[in-house]
Amino acid sequence: MVQSFKKIGFVVLLTIFGALSVNAQTSTMWKIDKAHTSVNFSINHFFSSVTGKFTNSEGEINFDPNNLTGSKVIFTISVNSVNTDDKKRDKHLQSADFFDAKTYPNMTFKSTKIVKKSEKEYSVFGKLTIKSVTKDIVLPMKITGEMEHPMMKGTLILGVLIDTTLDRTDFGVGTGDWAATMVVGDEVRIHIPLELNRMK
Repeated sequence: MVQSFKKIGFVVLLTIFGALSVNAQTSTMWKIDKAHTSVNFSINHFFSSVTGKFTNSEGEINFDPNNLTGSKVIFTISVNSVNTDDKKRDKHLQSADFFDAKTYPNMTFKSTKIVKKSEKEYSVFGKLTIKSVTKDIVLPMKITGEMEHPMMKGTLILGVLIDTTLDRTDFGVGTGDWAATMVVGDEVRIHIPLELNRMK
């Protein structure tokens, strides 16, 4: 009888560890198509809006709606790649007044979990680090489409859109006189359309 209970317990443990192993498996990896992906932002300057983008970014996206436990998003943006179509302003943004690119060359986001909201909408929980500040944020992620690539046999395309806002003052972006929001607003609007692909 004791041996039977031991065997049953062993089988139960194997089942539990097997289930945990399946859940821990990394989900499908997607490659970011940089030619069709952009990291854009806009912020108020007095009564107008200044737009810009970061032209150098790297990311790792593992996403499977049927395995959200194993899904993750990691993104790194080079601060020196900021481009607002004004070189003088770009250099100022890279200075210690704002991003201090010399000390903090990158911004990073690492997801902690992904939650499904609807058929095409997800909430990506994670930690965003800008300069020396790391904060928990939630990025709304929308699936804009999925299809087979018409020009690349055996390849799938996934469209993803991230639209959100951040408060620059939460991360110390803007110091001294620039910490005030009279000239440069505090709310930064973020718009990131991504095109991802993978082999079927």
